[in-house]
Amino acid sequence: MELEYVLPKDIEKRSFEIIEKELESLGFHVPEDQRCVTMRAIHTSADFEYAHTLKYSANAVEVARELIRSGADIVTDTNMAWSGVSKKTLEKYGGTVHCFMTDGDVADEAKRRNVTRAYVSMEKAARDIEKPVIFAIGNAPTALVSLYDMMQKGIYRPAFVIGVPVGFVNVVRSKELIIESGVDSIVNIGRKGGSNIAAAICNALLYSIQ
Repeated sequence: MELEYVLPKDIEKRSFEIIEKELESLGFHVPEDQRCVTMRAIHTSADFEYAHTLKYSANAVEVARELIRSGADIVTDTNMAWSGVSKKTLEKYGGTVHCFMTDGDVADEAKRRNVTRAYVSMEKAARDIEKPVIFAIGNAPTALVSLYDMMQKGIYRPAFVIGVPVGFVNVVRSKELIIESGVDSIVNIGRKGGSNIAAAICNALLYSIQ
């Protein structure tokens, strides 16, 4: 394979052209309204399986875009995801990105109750943020379990959930719980995901708003 000379400003554009061509050659059909998210997840991971495994609730992309337009905040379960989300773009619509994982009160409460900080950080977001929230979960299945538990108890219902934690322990089932809850969501079924994918999905939504 020969090296391809691409101007720095055109590298991302060229990458998406390659993804588009390979999706076509693999016979993957991605619905038009989901393409911005699916393609950016593939761009971030070089993993074409996301064309099959990303699951969207009805009109998920437009629902999330409208939340952003209306000033919704984003809450992540890692500082890595927090770092990756385009805060400058979100701020244009009046939103803020939060991550409570390293907050002292979260750590203390998690230790007292013998639960994860991710579980408690979701409760803190639900309690302290007084406007719609998009939860972008890329690492901790217990964050999804926490959101599900609050929904089941009638305490809180998130405006939108991006559920893409990666790993082995309770990862698959936690994603299934979010789908079963009926909450507006984008979920990657199976074990794959990660903080980079969570941030990529957020950015796909942000960059695609017209």
